[in-house]
Amino acid sequence: MARCKLLLGMCQYIFLVLGLAALSYCGFVLLNATLYQSYQRRSFEKMARSAASPSAPPVTDQVSQAGSPLGLLEIPSIGLSTVVLEGVDAPTLRRAVGHVPGTALPANPGNVAIAGHRDTFFRPLGNIRKHDEITLATFQECYRYRVTWTKVVGPDDTQVLEPSRQSALTLITCYPFYFLGAAPKRFVVRADRIAE
Repeated sequence: MARCKLLLGMCQYIFLVLGLAALSYCGFVLLNATLYQSYQRRSFEKMARSAASPSAPPVTDQVSQAGSPLGLLEIPSIGLSTVVLEGVDAPTLRRAVGHVPGTALPANPGNVAIAGHRDTFFRPLGNIRKHDEITLATFQECYRYRVTWTKVVGPDDTQVLEPSRQSALTLITCYPFYFLGAAPKRFVVRADRIAE
């Protein structure tokens, strides 16, 4: 009996330590992402202001390497505002949402695809509705889109990433939003560019 109580006490201690370690890690990841977003947002706004100066050399929407800032994505109707970086590797998606390499850049016609985690930056996508407005601001220009549809697809359905003739924006995240572990499906939002 005493051995059982000792074992139970040790298990409680081990689980407490593991729980605290997991909470600490989650807190660190969240704090890191929040501070990074704040820093990148200030840097982006500063560069956008300097790019608007008449004496500034032209800034293009060309992105060179993974992790490079591309712009700011905002969906006011659902309270989403996040920095967009180039790439969809793990370090990029831990700190922001990422432009899917091989898809169009905002300045070009075609399908601009952006991916993000459902449990961080793209959590609010569960509340998006048809006709909601999305803005994607780059160093060069601000592009406006209107949501045309949302759907749930399988993880291997890459048809939503295919090029399009018109300028479109595709947002992708895992689904269901509150699923524990690796989610089995993808939630896709498609929006068409609003003609200015």
